Formats: sequence, C-alpha cells, structure tokens
Amino acid sequence: MIEIKDLHKSYKMGSNALHVLKGINFTVEEGELVAIMGSSGSGKSTLLNILGMLDVADSGEYTLDGVPIKNLNETKAANYRNKFLGFVFQSFNLINYKSALENVALPLYYQRVPRKERQERAMKYLDQVGLKEWANHLPSELSGGQNQRVAIARAMASEPKVLLADEPTGALDSKTSYEVMDLIQKINDQGNTILVVTHEDDIAHMCKRIVYLKDGVIVEDKKVKQVRASAHV
Repeated sequence: MIEIKDLHKSYKMGSNALHVLKGINFTVEEGELVAIMGSSGSGKSTLLNILGMLDVADSGEYTLDGVPIKNLNETKAANYRNKFLGFVFQSFNLINYKSALENVALPLYYQRVPRKERQERAMKYLDQVGLKEWANHLPSELSGGQNQRVAIARAMASEPKVLLADEPTGALDSKTSYEVMDLIQKINDQGNTILVVTHEDDIAHMCKRIVYLKDGVIVEDKKVKQVRASAHV
C-alpha cells in the first residue's frame, strides 16, 4: 500500500540546512495499523506531511497503492489526496459554523458527489462513530471526544485507501483517548490501512506495529501485541 525508499528532506534555515529525514525506508501493507513514534524534532510530522502529499521530499521514492507520487502540481496533489487519503488532526480542524453533518459531508462536496448522496454518506459515517443523534449540532456544542469522532467520520466519508492520524488523542484526556483509539481499531478491523503519529507509548501499543524515529532515521520497526482500547474504556 505504501512504499518509501531512501527518503530525504531538508529545510533551509538561513544560510544553513536542517536535514530532517535522512534516508527513510519502510513499507506498509494494506490493512496494517502502524504507530510512528519519536520525540519532538525526530521527523515524524515531516514524514506524515510527505505521506499526506502536503510536503515533497528532496529525494527518494514514494509509492502509494502502486502509484508513484512525484512531480505533482497542487491540483494533482489535491486530487490524489481526495482519492487516496483521509486525515485526522490533533486540533480536529472542523468548521465552527457548520454542523457535524455538514463537516463530514465537506470532502464529498469537493469530490462533486451529488448533495443527496453526500448527506446520506455523511449520516452513515456519523452513525458509525455513534453520533447520528448529534448530526445537526455545531462543534461548539460537542465535547472534544465527540469532535474527534466527527473528524474521523469526515476522514472516512471519502472512503480513502489510507487514514493518516496526526496525534489524534493529543488534545484528549485518557478515557476519551481510549474511546477514540477503540474507534480507530474498529475501523482498522474492517480492513482500512491506518498510520498514527503519536508520542504516547500506551496509544502506540494499541496499534499492531511501531516505527520509532530518532534524528531523521528509523531506529526500530517492530510488530507488537496489540492492546485493545475497549479493555480500558
């Protein structure tokens, strides 16, 4: 599903260059649930941005679902993001003046899905995350955990090949974090490929594999015995 070969990324810092990724190699098979761990500055967010086509590597190869990701202009990158990827962020990134249903339906609007189908699909995914009754509520009327569920429903509504979650539990308390991870595990159980960037060890062990980054290189990549979040909810 994902294949990364010898990925390098630097950023110019005045007259100097900061080498953030230093030859990353890894693959993710379809249906995996992978945690990417590392301290601040390890390169995990840069890696996720490149995987999400929000940034471009200086060198190396990135293949997604058999498609080489290279030389994309912004329009093509946006089209590929819509086709392949769903995003979940720490800060939810919901539109405050739109209801939960409208937020979930938004990616489908950009994909030119007809209005009736947009609303039906958005409601289906809100129901999957347990928020059907909250469909007409604004983000300000929902808890942090509910907002993250809306964000996950929005990411899933376009039925992406890969779900990228950047610190999805970072703004939540422990109980709510485990509820969100329980939902992510259930989505993965259906066969969806998911990458979770986290700095929390307990959250990482709710995945099936952990990739550790340090100073721009992978220092460890191991399969782990998955802890089911439902045991903590």
